[in-house]
Amino acid sequence: MVMDRLRHSIRHVQDFPKEGIGFKDITTLLKDPDCYKEAIDALMEPYLHSNVNKVVGIEARGFLLASAIAYHLHAGLVPVRKPGKLPSETIEASYELEYGTDTVAMHVDAIEKGDNVLMVDDLLATGGTMAASCRMVEEVGGNIIGIAFLVELDFLNGREKLKNYPLHILVHYQSELPEDV
Repeated sequence: MVMDRLRHSIRHVQDFPKEGIGFKDITTLLKDPDCYKEAIDALMEPYLHSNVNKVVGIEARGFLLASAIAYHLHAGLVPVRKPGKLPSETIEASYELEYGTDTVAMHVDAIEKGDNVLMVDDLLATGGTMAASCRMVEEVGGNIIGIAFLVELDFLNGREKLKNYPLHILVHYQSELPEDV
């Protein structure tokens, strides 16, 4: 089964980026051309006939998935980045972290009113980054038709922040334990 193959191609790295965190490293999936192709095909499959105009990729690993999906859907690619990384006028949205806030930015003219937008990132954890990105897209008039993630860390309940959107997720982890890999 494709989802099992993808799940087993993701490396678990304990204590990264800090002690106690079990990081799901997708670079092991990306380096395998068959797994990478299967992941892109499976992520975009529900949207093949959705008239997607723009695919929004979230910095940085989301770019690796969103660009391939945008190419195959013959849609524009819109990067969401950290503030100060985009050269033209931007719109920004902030979101809460465990200790403080963070902000994402997008070119204000990247999405046109009425564009059908597919949002893409590698991993759904707490949902804050994607929720902020969705607010920006909607503020400029985009119509979010779906959100696609390669991985969801179910135990962090990030989908609660995205409950108003259709989600498409390939690989689920019920816990942070290495055995859940």
